[in-house]
Amino acid sequence: MKKFTRFIALTGIISIGTFLFQAQDVRLPANEDSNFDRVPYKTRMAYVSIPPQPHPLAIITGSDGYDNFNIGVDFAEVHLSVNPNRPPSIFAAWNINSGHWTNDGSNYSFVTPPAPNTAGDPWTAYDSLGNLFYITLNSSLSGTWVMKSTTNGQNWLAAVSGCTGNDRETMAADQTAGPFANYIYCGETPGNFARSTDGGASFTTTAFMSNTLPGFMMAVGAGPTGISGGAVYVVTSTGAFQAPTYTVYRSTDGGTSFTTQSTQSGWVNVVGTIVGNRNSYQNMRLRPYPFVYADNSFGPNRGKLYIVYCANNPPGDGNKPSIYVRFSADGGATFSGSVQINDDASPTANAHFHPAAWCDKQTGRLYCQWMDTRNTPTADSAEMFASLSTDGGITWAVNQNISTAKYRINCPSCGGGGTPAYQGDYNSIGSAGNISVLGWTDFRQGNFGSFLAYFPDYAMKVQPATDTLNSFADTAYFWVSVPSVKLYSYSVKFTDTLSPAPAAGTITLTLLNKTSNVLQDSLTSYPDSLRIRVVTSGGVTTGQYTVTVTGKGPGGTPIHKRTFTFYADPTIGIHNINSEIPREFYLYQNFPNPFNPKTNIRFDIAKSGHVKLKVFDITGKEVAVILNKEFNAGKYIIDFDASNNASGVYFYKLETAEYTNIRKMILVK
Repeated sequence: MKKFTRFIALTGIISIGTFLFQAQDVRLPANEDSNFDRVPYKTRMAYVSIPPQPHPLAIITGSDGYDNFNIGVDFAEVHLSVNPNRPPSIFAAWNINSGHWTNDGSNYSFVTPPAPNTAGDPWTAYDSLGNLFYITLNSSLSGTWVMKSTTNGQNWLAAVSGCTGNDRETMAADQTAGPFANYIYCGETPGNFARSTDGGASFTTTAFMSNTLPGFMMAVGAGPTGISGGAVYVVTSTGAFQAPTYTVYRSTDGGTSFTTQSTQSGWVNVVGTIVGNRNSYQNMRLRPYPFVYADNSFGPNRGKLYIVYCANNPPGDGNKPSIYVRFSADGGATFSGSVQINDDASPTANAHFHPAAWCDKQTGRLYCQWMDTRNTPTADSAEMFASLSTDGGITWAVNQNISTAKYRINCPSCGGGGTPAYQGDYNSIGSAGNISVLGWTDFRQGNFGSFLAYFPDYAMKVQPATDTLNSFADTAYFWVSVPSVKLYSYSVKFTDTLSPAPAAGTITLTLLNKTSNVLQDSLTSYPDSLRIRVVTSGGVTTGQYTVTVTGKGPGGTPIHKRTFTFYADPTIGIHNINSEIPREFYLYQNFPNPFNPKTNIRFDIAKSGHVKLKVFDITGKEVAVILNKEFNAGKYIIDFDASNNASGVYFYKLETAEYTNIRKMILVK
């Protein structure tokens, strides 16, 4: 194998900050060379004139109870990372320079990292200390800016020059405990590699590895046996865009020098359909470059190297692409055969593209996500799918649909521009343990929506949505459930909070077992549910109250929230007459009767359980549901208001698991 070290002289390079956007870009070919991955010039210029604005979080919950988090409207091509020291601290960045950070996995804040100028293509990484690094192309397309944050993206140190080049930069951090711990590496097309040995304060170019196509990709994994410290891998892409060659390089001395490990060809052919010298599908440009990951865990696959890519199945222009992984256990010298990750029954009839993956440092799990058309018969729409491997990429779990809605692939209203259109060339996924976070650009609302989701995940529902309680002494029960899961096998712990706090009286919230009054705040098997008991006492201030129920996995994610409301009023609702527990069930005659328009209905409940009280007209048609909830044993009275009903004879029916009775009442107006 050939050993080499090449240093790039930095003298004579004009200061990056002195370039203007337009000064360099006027030299680009008018048709935007397909060998470049960057945002089209006209589109980029339109973007910088109207930068993105902070966007309130919108949780889009599907009918099955799963969440997608819409955290903004940015400009496609997301890269995200999860803090290995403090999950669920997450940072996600979209083009051109839009950052979103969270410290709780739920509430996201918008930030613009302070690069002096930028042409986008952001990439992120955390070191083992939890420091966040962010890289972006400079506006002259001659190099990059690198910024560091010690506060998870809330604040940033001044930008420094990173690697040099003109397209598609990437970054990785050494999270091992070896002699190169917390070195920061970056690389950029056409093949310049640089490193920082001082925590991101400065970068030095140490090597050049030719990369004529977009896709100078890198990863840091465990070093080979007998070598202390991490191994740095670089995979370059050269040759024809419809048949690229991947070359694998490895450094075991902290990026000082690299060894050519192998050259791989024939893995990738056309991805989708060739339009305007670009790979595309449904007028969305695609890319054939590899994504590279390395196992840095202490699990059975420690040190393994993975390359994830997309290629037509079968080969040939116009066929449908699938998602593949190949892995190496000898540092990239040899690789396994291709393993197809998408598991649909007819993969050649469906398109699978935009893969992104991640190898978890703690567990060695390999996660993967991609866009998928298997549920869209017209093939012009897609959803986000995901899977995971626990055996080093050999086998993959049943694919899971992550999207809560389908979205059109071709999005003219998004404003990407070009034919095929720029709508982002990649998405991203990261993790810190058994739960990953997916980031993607979603077109369901006709714009570049910035979306996130958890995987594995659980559904969450709360019912009923609303109820009414008497202010002085009343009890109501709400249900929180996990009706299904997507490869999730861990506990979910629930908490509840009330808003606003009543100015007078007391509202008590208690999480209970679903069949008894035993305190319980967690679920461990699914489907399952808990009850939330709401008790009013002491004359609660009249008004509406909201309860937010939060579910969290063991590490703080997945995190999901649901709300229900109730209205407290001293003049309405049902209330317990006294503390006596009746010996038998009984439904009393309403009083007054005849009535106009209100009457009281009394009943006795001898045993706790579900109670229904309904009103029917003379034809047997249901006209009102007064009660449909859980009750403790006791004597109760409730008001019935018939203001919206016509005069006539009505029947009211009390129904429990052990007792049913019907009585007649007369409304006279």
